[in-house]
Amino acid sequence: MSFAGDTPAGTVSDSALDVGCSALDVFFKNMKRYLITGASRGIGRAIAEKLAGKDVELLLHGRDTVALTQTRKIVEVQCAKVTPLIHDLATARGVSDLIAEVGREPIELLVNNAGIAIVKPFTEITSIEWEQTVGVNVTAPFLLTQRFAPRMPPGSSIVNILSVAAKTAFPNWSAYCMSKFALEGFSRCVREELRDRKVRVINVYPAATDTDIWSQVEGKWPRDRMMNATQVADAVAFALARPTDTLVENLTLSSLVGNL
Repeated sequence: MSFAGDTPAGTVSDSALDVGCSALDVFFKNMKRYLITGASRGIGRAIAEKLAGKDVELLLHGRDTVALTQTRKIVEVQCAKVTPLIHDLATARGVSDLIAEVGREPIELLVNNAGIAIVKPFTEITSIEWEQTVGVNVTAPFLLTQRFAPRMPPGSSIVNILSVAAKTAFPNWSAYCMSKFALEGFSRCVREELRDRKVRVINVYPAATDTDIWSQVEGKWPRDRMMNATQVADAVAFALARPTDTLVENLTLSSLVGNL
């Protein structure tokens, strides 16, 4: 027997649907969006693993479709959502396409991690190699910061993965050092501009870290003596976990065996 206003068995009332929709609205409203460039492998992948959470959407950039898919598989079980972004940050078109795909919703974290290294005497560096280095290591972080920082809510953070090469000169690393010096100068200025808005700018300066970048650099390198990517990710997570009114401005990381 049923009465007027009763809900037949096996159906869901409008009020129950409203409650469910309201709960979903709250969930998505509280979901945090983190954009990490260079997340296909190495430090970027390690940071993604460290920051994955049930209330987090990870926006993961990379150029290697296969490697980025592997990163996605690793973190998606821990995340509310994972969005792969496959774009070439060496070109203005690639950066603008990434920005468009991220959309207009604010992000709470930008990790500028993507980078390339050209290692050779400065007399042998081609103009194309120079422009690619500037494009990926300097111009892309500039454009992404310029686009996303104004919409970041208070308590948000921008993390720049720099290098000890942002403070020290190494022979045959002129293009790479130049780009890291430039990004450091830019990010330190941005930090001062964003202080009043309560957006933190954190610079990380790792010494040599055992990532795939060394497979592309000529010569024999003592990779077994280098730091690993997880150690860098741990430091990033530490800085981000500080109270939002506490800023860890700079983190320099080195191995006990020294800067290789």
